[in-house]
Amino acid sequence: MRIGELSKRTGVAVPTIKYYLREGMLPPGERTSPNQARYDETHIHRLRLVRALIDVGGLPVAKVKEVLTTVDSPSGDIEKLLGTVQRAVFPALPTSAEVEMQAAAEQEVHALLDELGWYCRDNHPALSVLATVLVSAQTLGHSGFLDTVRRYATISEQIGVADLDYIADKRGVDGMLESVVVGTILGDTALIALRRLAQVAESAKRYPDRRRPDPA
Repeated sequence: MRIGELSKRTGVAVPTIKYYLREGMLPPGERTSPNQARYDETHIHRLRLVRALIDVGGLPVAKVKEVLTTVDSPSGDIEKLLGTVQRAVFPALPTSAEVEMQAAAEQEVHALLDELGWYCRDNHPALSVLATVLVSAQTLGHSGFLDTVRRYATISEQIGVADLDYIADKRGVDGMLESVVVGTILGDTALIALRRLAQVAESAKRYPDRRRPDPA
């Protein structure tokens, strides 16, 4: 198919497709002439993946490029890709946190992991992110938030099992690599949505008299 048909089938504008081609986010098509190329179903699939990461996952283009570069690497290293994807979705750490408070919070995170029996590299970005969350909660007067985080951790164990089951269920390295991206980035968005829905449902159970009637 020509680029115009590729645009129609994916809903992605031709200039955007050309931009993705220039940036290496979309593999080049088969050249049929100096100014023409032919594209196939693999290009449709990649475009849908790119748009899902940007539109649903909320990743900036630079992060998407980083993730896709790892996906396209010949090593097929699932752990490396998982680390790349996780770094892509973590927010930048604030620079205003007190060094001593951050260090103390990181010790609390390590203690929590020991409590749970979880293995994690000392330099994993999630450790610093979680510690920063605890520091922020503490500065707001919510030092007891760590107890809630412990409850989150218990639930998250099953989420981790589900995530790795999803990856293992895919055939071939390519399928596993893409499932890391989809399961992590789109999975994060799905979990946020489910959390909001669960909050609404639990609120309705606890405060039934405050439920608003559905509009007629």
